[in-house]
Amino acid sequence: QVQLVESGGGLVQAGGSLRLSCTASRSILTFNTMGWYRQAPGKQRELVATITSGGDTDNVDSVEGRFTISRDIRKNTVNLQMNSLKPEDTAAYYCNAKESRRPKNLEHWGQGTLVTVSP
Repeated sequence: QVQLVESGGGLVQAGGSLRLSCTASRSILTFNTMGWYRQAPGKQRELVATITSGGDTDNVDSVEGRFTISRDIRKNTVNLQMNSLKPEDTAAYYCNAKESRRPKNLEHWGQGTLVTVSP
């Protein structure tokens, strides 16, 4: 059973920064992709940023230039540095890990951490 534990959420004013961390219960290199999703009240969960086992990163346009995903392999941790936060970034942020398995790929989720950005 894989465990993903998020931390680092909180309340911040617009323009501020937060750093989210996701620590996995095993080596993050065993996952094909790890990423961060977010879900605002009344909205669907959406992808924010991803990092592959090879270290390639990607993010959605709405956070381009503001959010950076990174990893610390020794600590089994994936981080999301969030700068220049906006009220529309307010959401519950979830860590995700995907692994290729047969007959079915597996997907794991953390419990979520709340980020609130005040105007």
